[in-house]
Amino acid sequence: MTEAQAARGRGVSRTLKVEFALFYVIVPVAGAVLLPANAMFGLLFGMTALGLLLLQITPGFGWHELTRGWHRVDWARVAGLALLTAAAAWAVLQATRPGAMFFLPRERPQLMLAIALLYPLLSALPQEIVFRPLFFRRYGALFGHERLALTVNAAVFSLAHLMYWSWIVAAMTFVGGLAFAEAYARRGSFPTAVVQHAVAGIVLFAMGMGVYFYSGAVTRPF
Repeated sequence: MTEAQAARGRGVSRTLKVEFALFYVIVPVAGAVLLPANAMFGLLFGMTALGLLLLQITPGFGWHELTRGWHRVDWARVAGLALLTAAAAWAVLQATRPGAMFFLPRERPQLMLAIALLYPLLSALPQEIVFRPLFFRRYGALFGHERLALTVNAAVFSLAHLMYWSWIVAAMTFVGGLAFAEAYARRGSFPTAVVQHAVAGIVLFAMGMGVYFYSGAVTRPF
C-alpha cells in the first residue's frame, strides 16, 4: 500500500467515525432531549430513509442481502427468545406494575391485534435495516473485533430508545439488541433478526410492557 492509499484509507475511516457518531449517537440523544416522545416514529422513519441512502452508497452492499433467506428463518431461536422475553416481562411487571399484566389483550384486544399486524412492518423491519445491515456493512470494520461490534451495536440500539427515559427499556433493548445482532452478524440471517424482533415486540405488548414502551406514558427526568 502506498502512502497516498494509506492516507485515503485514514480519511475514509475518520469520515465513517464522524458519520457513525452523528447517526447513531448525536441524532438519538438530540431527539430524546429536544423532541416530544410521540415524535419517535417520525425520527425512526427519517433515520430509516437516511439509512437506506447510506446503504445504497455502501461499497459491496446489495439489496438482495435483505431479501434472501426468508425461507430459512431459525424458528427455534425465535421461539426461545419469545419465551425469554415473556419471562422477563412477567418478572418486571410483577415487581413494578402487576396491574398492567396482559392489559391490551384484556382491555383493548383490537389495539393488540393492530399492533400484532403492524409492528413487524412499521417498527421491527425499519429498525433492523438501520441497526443491523447498515451498522455492520458500513461501520462494522471500525470496531475491529466482532464481539466489540456486537456490544456497540446493542448499545446504540438501546440508546435509540432513550426517548422513553426508562432504565427498564434501556436494559431490555440492550439484551434484545445483542440477540438480533448475533442473528444477523454471526449467523448471517437478516430474516431471523427481523422475525425475532417482531415476535419479541409483540410478546412485550401482549404481556403488558406497553406501559414502558408507550410514548404517552413517558416522563422526562428534566
